[in-house]
Amino acid sequence: MKVIICGAGQVGWQIARHLSGENNDVTVVDSNADLVRRAMDTLDVQGIVGFASYPDVLDRAGARDADMIIAATYSDEVNMVTCQVAHSVFGVTRKIARLRAQSYLDAIYSDLYRRDHVPIDVVISPEREVAEAALQRLAAPSTFDTESFMDGAAQLLGIALDADCPVIDTPLRQLTDLFSTLRAIVVGVRREGRLFAPDPNDQLFAGDQIYVFTHTDDINRTLEIFGKVTRKQERVVIIGGGNVGLAVANRLENGPTRVRAKVIERDRGRAERAADALERTIVLHGDGLSMDLLMEAGIDRADAVLAVTDDDKTNLLAAVRAKQLGCHMAIALVNDPTLVPLMGALDIDAYINPRATTVSSILRHVRLGRVRAIYSIGDAEAEVIEAQVLSTSLMAGQLIGAIPFPEGVLLGGVMRGGKLLKPRGSLRIEEGDVVAIFALSADVPEVERLLQVSIDFF
Repeated sequence: MKVIICGAGQVGWQIARHLSGENNDVTVVDSNADLVRRAMDTLDVQGIVGFASYPDVLDRAGARDADMIIAATYSDEVNMVTCQVAHSVFGVTRKIARLRAQSYLDAIYSDLYRRDHVPIDVVISPEREVAEAALQRLAAPSTFDTESFMDGAAQLLGIALDADCPVIDTPLRQLTDLFSTLRAIVVGVRREGRLFAPDPNDQLFAGDQIYVFTHTDDINRTLEIFGKVTRKQERVVIIGGGNVGLAVANRLENGPTRVRAKVIERDRGRAERAADALERTIVLHGDGLSMDLLMEAGIDRADAVLAVTDDDKTNLLAAVRAKQLGCHMAIALVNDPTLVPLMGALDIDAYINPRATTVSSILRHVRLGRVRAIYSIGDAEAEVIEAQVLSTSLMAGQLIGAIPFPEGVLLGGVMRGGKLLKPRGSLRIEEGDVVAIFALSADVPEVERLLQVSIDFF
């Protein structure tokens, strides 16, 4: 597949890394020559320096025979014009654009993206994706990572194991016997910085970070088995009143559970806009690092603090200060993946990686096969892929125990007829089943081969 990626920043580079590693023909376009050079030096891609919206630049990038264009520059308008030029001049069939401004995303203007207007097939909103990730972290407060699958019937939980975890040193095979009715399976373990897919004889140790794929109804039981206590979130302090903070506050206001939220925003104009947009949420103008302002927001009585400013270091420091002042849980938005290892030392409970959420959302529309969802884990170390099994798949009609999964791949769940099944070696995969597969990055191409479908299913 020939793909043009416009924008060689963090998101564009990461998508190029994924796609070029799977033997796609990838060309990266950016007006910054240094970013293009970095992509060409570190990845197996071609690079073009220039403005992505210019027809001659897209022509040099090979738009005439491209299967897909992904517009992920820093400018919404450049991304929109790029898709328009790709459609009108070069007839590119699949166009994905990243748009940040909320006005472009308002449902009442959705006709804007019809083929006879501004032809964009898929619109990705980083702020909405990040806000959704933040809400999922709040919903599962004792996890460091979480993502929903199977239309909400299943959840991927990232759980850090403490020394008092009741199943420490227990082989996974034994856990299956002890909790035979539990619809949960450990699909990934990070130990001493290394992520791997465990086998049934592997044990779990204190300090491990595990990824568990579980039925939504079994979340609380799963957390209890791994030594975590679930706590209802009733008071939340949000530091940062930009698009992400505002989206989270809006969802908390209008959600089914009654959550009292307060927003702290340093910029006066942004704080006033947030106050106008919110009805029951109190908005405080000031520095989220100020102890006095945090105490005024009731941080000592808060169940959680969500630090989502546009500065990683501010988010980390605000989360640390909030915990020191008595807040039970701290979640920080962190763009730089090299800062993630500091989370444990700083006693920060969970983090949100905007790049990973955006990349996951875009890859969901890029993968070959009937892919329904995809989630990128860590610094592109692994993926959880949710896909429908088609008649052409090598998995169709096979017992799970007979499918030649690579060592870095585990099946997390099988959805059949609206019912989530726990994967066992004796379970036969049928055409139409929806499967969730954990795969280390190096094994993703083999997973796609097992799903084995043609580009006709895009």
